[in-house]
Amino acid sequence: MDAKRSAVIFAWLLLVPALLYITLIVAYPLVDTFILSFTDASLKKVTNWVGFINYEKIFNATFADVITRTFIWTFFSVSIKMIIGTFGAVLLNSAVPGRAIFRILTMPPWIVPMAIGIFMWGWMYNGQFGMISGVLQNLGLVDGPVAFLAYGRTAFWATIVTDVWIGVPMVTLYLLAAIQSIPQDLYEAAWTDGASRAYRFRRITLPLMLPAMITMSVLSLISTFNSFDIIWILTRGGPNGETTTMIIDTYKTAIGAYKYGEGAARAVLICIFLSIFTFFYFRITSRFSQEATR
Repeated sequence: MDAKRSAVIFAWLLLVPALLYITLIVAYPLVDTFILSFTDASLKKVTNWVGFINYEKIFNATFADVITRTFIWTFFSVSIKMIIGTFGAVLLNSAVPGRAIFRILTMPPWIVPMAIGIFMWGWMYNGQFGMISGVLQNLGLVDGPVAFLAYGRTAFWATIVTDVWIGVPMVTLYLLAAIQSIPQDLYEAAWTDGASRAYRFRRITLPLMLPAMITMSVLSLISTFNSFDIIWILTRGGPNGETTTMIIDTYKTAIGAYKYGEGAARAVLICIFLSIFTFFYFRITSRFSQEATR
């Protein structure tokens, strides 16, 4: 009995660091933000309870555009990263000359510090001395300098391209690991039966790497939805708010305008969206786990 009790106590002691982390770093700030969202907290010394007023304020046409823009930005960014990452992983797994070099070339966007990479893209987007504008002019595709970050539509897509450049290496390497974990005897059996390369990819590679693709899609979705650095460094949400997403709007409200209560309400809404994504992720992964154990 004493040995059993000692084992239980030891197990709880091992859990203490994790419990402290969850309580102090995750749970407390989350609860505090939720409570703050029902107040008019700002730089004023007195904070009053205002109920759902902060939530009523954010549900307007302007914030609806911000939500729509966030989902569009996330959808295109994640979709492009997954498509390029999948083809990149298949290419790197193929027996092609220089495969090791290809693997090395996929790493720089991931290795280079994010801020430096974003500043590099900001330089390339510059209309006066940027590389992209210069190449387009030399090719005769444009008549003059193109300031990509000065116009809403081009700035929007410029931020997506930058996010894709930063995120593709992680997707590629993750999916490459998933492909290389597939048993080779499946390919050998299919090859013996005369299956073509396209058929082997469609019937073996793609189905077996699908769980990894779903996992990577959700992780990339959460990361992209919360992406702040790329947009803030390149455009600060401009021009005219055309690249303002929910996380940028939350920062501008809470930190820029010192409206902590309204900013907290926006943060809670972001948390709700991400919780929904996570819920569907666990539902899908649990379904795959149940099918795998049958």
